[in-house]
This record gives sequence, C-alpha cells and structure tokens, in this order.
Amino acid sequence: MKKYNIVILYSYIFFLMDFHTFGEPLKEKTNNPKPIIFHIKLSGEIDPRSNRYIMLALEKATKEKADYIILEIDTYGGALNDADDIRTALLNFKKPIYAYINKDAASAGALISIACDSIYMSDGASIGAATVVTADGSAAPDKYQSYMRSIMRSTAEANGRNPQIAEAMVDQTIVLQDSSIKKTGKVITFSTSEAIKYEFCEAKVNNIEDILKRIEIQPKQYIIKTFSIGLVEKIIAIFLNPYISGLLILCIIGGIYFEMQSPGIGFPLVIAVIAAILYFVPYYLNGLTENWEILLFIIGIGLLGVELFVIPGFGIFGILGIAIMMFSLVLSMINNIEFDFSFVKMDTFMLACIVTGISVLSFLILFFFGSSEIIKSKYFQKVALSQVMDREAGFSSSPLTGKLIGKVGKTYTILKPSGKVIIDDIIYDAISRGGYIEIEKNIEVISEEGTTIKVKEIQI
Repeated sequence: MKKYNIVILYSYIFFLMDFHTFGEPLKEKTNNPKPIIFHIKLSGEIDPRSNRYIMLALEKATKEKADYIILEIDTYGGALNDADDIRTALLNFKKPIYAYINKDAASAGALISIACDSIYMSDGASIGAATVVTADGSAAPDKYQSYMRSIMRSTAEANGRNPQIAEAMVDQTIVLQDSSIKKTGKVITFSTSEAIKYEFCEAKVNNIEDILKRIEIQPKQYIIKTFSIGLVEKIIAIFLNPYISGLLILCIIGGIYFEMQSPGIGFPLVIAVIAAILYFVPYYLNGLTENWEILLFIIGIGLLGVELFVIPGFGIFGILGIAIMMFSLVLSMINNIEFDFSFVKMDTFMLACIVTGISVLSFLILFFFGSSEIIKSKYFQKVALSQVMDREAGFSSSPLTGKLIGKVGKTYTILKPSGKVIIDDIIYDAISRGGYIEIEKNIEVISEEGTTIKVKEIQI
C-alpha cells in the first residue's frame, strides 16, 4: 500500500514537472510576436535632407520596436559631413542593419553601406569609388581625402571588413598585397561578384525577401514596415520648394518695408515675421540653415533700422543691411560649410541667387507700380487708420479735397519716406514718392491719399 502511494506521489510530481517543462515554451511561443522588419529607402544625393530622413527613420524604427533594419541604397554619393552623420548613426544603432545595394553605392554611399552589419547586392550593382570630389567633379584637397580614408578604414574595421580595401576605394595610390584587387592608379569599385569574393558583400539577392531567407526568417513569419515621412515633414518639404521660398522672401521684404513706411500698423510686420519663420525653419530643420546665417539676417534688419530711424540719409548702413539680408537668404538655401563652397554645385548656388533676385525685383516692381493700390485696398484699410475723419463726423480735422495738388512747400521733418511738410504755413502728413528727403527741402504735391499727401523733391 505504501509503495502504491509512493508511485502515485512520484507520478503526480512528474506530471507537474512535465506540464511546466512542455507547457511553458508553448506559452512563450504563443505570445511571441512576429519579428518587425523596418525597410528604409535611401536614394538620390546624400545631403542634409537625406541626413534628416535617415535620422527620422531610425527614430521611427526605435519607436516601432523594429527587430531588423533593411537599408535599401541607390546613390552616387554626396556631402561628406552628412554621410559621416549617417555612418555614425548606423554604427550606434542597437538592432542589426542590413544594406541592400539595389544599384549603386558610390562614394558616400559606399561609406554608408560599410557601416551596416551586412551588405547584400543585386545583380549588376556596384560599391566603391569613394574619392571625395568638389562640386565641379575634381578631387577635393587632401585634408578631405585623408579624413575619408580614415573613416572608411575605421568603419570597415568596426564591421570586420578589410580596412585596406576600404581605403583603396578612396585613394588610388594605395598598393594592395593582392594586385588583382585593383589596377594601379585607380580606386576600387566592386561589382557584386567582386564584392562577394573580397568579403564586402554577403550574397547576391533579387529582393528583400531573399535577404530575410538568408537570415533565416521564414516567409510570412514577419511584419515588414516601409518608412515614409509624415504629414509635418511633407508640409516642410513644400516650403523647401524654390518658388515658395521666393514668395516668402517677397513677403519678408514687403512686410519690413511697409512697416517702416508706416510704423505702428503692425500687420505688415506680422506678415514679415511669419514669412521669415516659414522660410528659415524648414531649411534649418533640414540642416541647410545654420544659426549664424539666421543671426546674419537679424543683423541686416538691425542695420537697416539704424539707417532709417537713427542716422539721417540712406547710406552705408542701409546698403550694408540690405546686402547682408540678401546674402543670408541665399546662404540659407545652400549647403555651405562656414563659407566653404567647394561642395556646393554651381546650379544650386545660381538657383538660390536667382530666387532671391527675382523676389527683390518683384518687390521693386510692386513698389513702383502697385504700392498706392495696396494702400488703397479694402484689406489694407482694415488694418490701417486711413479713413476720412471730417468735422461733420465730429473730428477736428478735414479730409483733403485735391486743392493741394501742384502746390509747393518745404519738408517740416525728414521724409523717410513718411513725415510732415509745411505748405502755406500749414503742416500736413506726407509721404515721399519713394525716396529719402532731408528737412527744409523744397517739395511739390503730386497726389492726395485720404488725409496724407504724396510729394516729390524739386529744385527751385
């Protein structure tokens, strides 16, 4: 009887152990979610925009708790500083990153590929040719080549690849022990088969699914998510359009001018401030505009204000202020590095100059041919105090009746361009035709606008 009870006890204990042993993995398997594959496409030129794109993508992958990153690459390269930022971010990322070179990974693209944990290439793809070149295609100074060699070498070492081969992708003078790898006087550019042979590629693949099979992820046993920019980033991209930038520059210049012409209105200044924010912020977020470029613009406004409100005349401060403002607007659109334009393409620089120039020209055209119409417009009247206030309505002043047109008088204050004039011993509010007129200068009335007269300087 005792033996029978002992057998029952041991059977019960074994049953519990068996349930724990085989039941727990079953529970773990049931609750284990499918691995998340995060797909990022990197194509086109490597520049501040692609730099920001990759940072946003990696941030999103972290939030989505991605298990693997597949970075699909097709680029001929671009800015070295942006490529270095991307390289650093990839090396520091906690999850495995697999480069899929769909076509080309040249120059900065080669550096980014080598920073990934594994490299896979499609048929006909290439990797290499990482010599740093300037905007005109010529080799950059040796300080840039030296830096590129060093980061190519250190990146290759970090991921277990041949550092000498990585350096030879930059420098044509490097001699390798195996002379069959590169020709004398040429930098290395590997085809898919060559990259596999010299361990700069794990395998040739046709698509992402082939990569997943190679890392032993079964078909349909994963969740793949392709990164795309959100609504905010799409809106920011709209304001990076040169045409939109041109309109914003026009609003900035026009707003500042009308506010200085009629201080106290406030509305033109608000327009100018909003336009400046919409202009600078998108370029700033994409790494094109630096803090000092924004500061330069503010300095330009300050100099213009000093010229208009502190120092009589329109001289060096006004001209310098306008020049600095325009220079700042141009610099904000291009990827210069502290006045180093070596890597700025001429067409990009010319586009920035043309956009800014057309905006300034458009303002001048509107100023000479449409400023009076703008002031008379119903919308402007809502924000400016320019309605007639006659005696019958209970006001102490009367509207102008047109009798002053053609009359001659003198400036009672400086017109810059608004101020006061005296005609027949009566002081009137006046505005010049656009120029700056000193005090005690002879003027002639050319038109009347509400309670203000428009004058021009004459010689008597």
